[in-house]
Amino acid sequence: MKTYKNLIILLLILFCISCEQPKQIEAEKYQPDWRSLRRVQTPQWLQDGKFGIYTHWGPYAVHAYGSNTTWYSFALYLEANGEARQHFEENFGKLTPEYGYKDLIPLFTADKFDAEEWADLFQKAGARYAGPVAEHHDGFAMWDTEWSEWNAAKMGPKRDVVEELEAAIKKRGMKYVTAFHHAANWFFFPVADKRYDTGNPDNAGLYGQYHLPGEMRNQEFLDEWYGKIIEVIDNYSPDFIWFDFALDEIPEGYVKDFLAYYYNHAAANGKEVVVTYKGHDIVPGTGVRDLELGQEPNLTYNEWITDNSVDDRGAWGYANDLTFKTPNRLIDNLVDRVSKNGYLLLNVGPKPDGTIPEGAKEVLLAMGAWLDVNGEAIYETTPWMVAGEGPTNLGEDPSDIGFNESDLVYTAEDVRFTVKGDNLYATFLDWPGEQAVIKSLRGVDLEQIEEEAGSIGSDIPTVEGKTLTFEYEGAIYTFAFKEENEVHVSGGEAGDGMMGYFEQEFEDVYIEVADLEVEFIYDGENLVMEEDEGPGYPGFYKEEIKRVSLLGHSEDLNWNLTTDGLVVDLPEQRPCDHAYVIKIERYHHPKIDQ
Repeated sequence: MKTYKNLIILLLILFCISCEQPKQIEAEKYQPDWRSLRRVQTPQWLQDGKFGIYTHWGPYAVHAYGSNTTWYSFALYLEANGEARQHFEENFGKLTPEYGYKDLIPLFTADKFDAEEWADLFQKAGARYAGPVAEHHDGFAMWDTEWSEWNAAKMGPKRDVVEELEAAIKKRGMKYVTAFHHAANWFFFPVADKRYDTGNPDNAGLYGQYHLPGEMRNQEFLDEWYGKIIEVIDNYSPDFIWFDFALDEIPEGYVKDFLAYYYNHAAANGKEVVVTYKGHDIVPGTGVRDLELGQEPNLTYNEWITDNSVDDRGAWGYANDLTFKTPNRLIDNLVDRVSKNGYLLLNVGPKPDGTIPEGAKEVLLAMGAWLDVNGEAIYETTPWMVAGEGPTNLGEDPSDIGFNESDLVYTAEDVRFTVKGDNLYATFLDWPGEQAVIKSLRGVDLEQIEEEAGSIGSDIPTVEGKTLTFEYEGAIYTFAFKEENEVHVSGGEAGDGMMGYFEQEFEDVYIEVADLEVEFIYDGENLVMEEDEGPGYPGFYKEEIKRVSLLGHSEDLNWNLTTDGLVVDLPEQRPCDHAYVIKIERYHHPKIDQ
């Protein structure tokens, strides 16, 4: 009997071990090694959702001042004669070893904060993911952390903001975002300066551990940096962790440990998660690159995201004198980002009492109203092979961390493309009028093709031995075509003359002089510069088109594919404001006429 019981116990132990084995394998899916971490995939929910909202809210909302309100406390101590110091001492009191930024915390009351109201607004704005800055550079945590008493659950609001927003946001089916800036807390305050309260060891939980300027981060700081993130993962299970700069100043092993922990935590719970980062703070392929107040000028091979703000100066937090970007600008920028393989995380800065400024509400609701009509061209789409067309260009590339967003006003000729299934969406960034012309979708001129085909084998006049002139931007250029494909160019920027080379294929003449390449058409008497047709997709066929419509308008639209582009007749009444989406439904395998 005893042997029988022992056998049963052994079998039970083996059964339990076998049950645990899948969890163990799952938990070790990602190792803290870059090669292993590069296996992570961008979540489908981010690829589909495109647009989210986060909030900069903390004690920095109290002073409500400065071009960037979240950096006010940095300037407060650093610049003795600066605006922040003057503003603080006029409105709150003189900086002393006892009094300083920390004394704004009791004024950060959050007495009107309603997480349900925030989440409801974000959902109405069309956000698919949302959440708070969990901790900014100032060291004040917005959750009930065991790592510091300087947090919103114990001071100021005396509420766990991260917890309340988690419940409200997830309840509405949105993914949950937590943002971390705390890697930069190390240098944010002068903790070695005894003239200020930052130098008081009793305040180290907020301002940071004592160290001299330029010293590397100590063990206590690194443990807290890592521990706070793990605590948020364990307690609030965010779907999206966003990092500001300075992640590259944390020892690499800690960063890899965090990534492995987060990705394994998600895998064990059947979740898809994402980490975003600035510059080259982590290895490419282990997260999604973020551009602060930035955007890519062209379609990219890699996915990217930009953190932007509803206010028009990058204040991030609340300020008394805030003005806001127009809905038109925010919508145009969302459309532009999505067409170029990007995503948007849009910031809002609430007031210290927890209310969201009316100006911010208005622009968010306007975005939501537009997405209610046109979201089909944003959500669950991918970029197309051509990002867009039109005369308005972003111009400059972003820096390593962004900062190239512009306040460009797009025209009715500016178009951005997205695709879903076989449906192609062409979003016009202003109203085109009676007709919309999509130049990237051009037809062919059969008569011209037949005419050119008939000329094959016929005598084509040569430019060799001829001297021809061409006027460009008010200057007369002279081209003397010589033997052995040499050409002498004079006039205009060529001055007295430069030698180059030419090639001729039928009527097409290609000229290369120094770094300049020019293409002409020679009609037997004159040189004519070939016009740039602009962007185009050569694989688009007329027979593909099944139906053309305008989102928000119930009737089909008349169209004609011409050599200038796809010409679409538009209704008299606009279906919405700001931007307008033409939907082109296509056959997957069109029957091509012979």
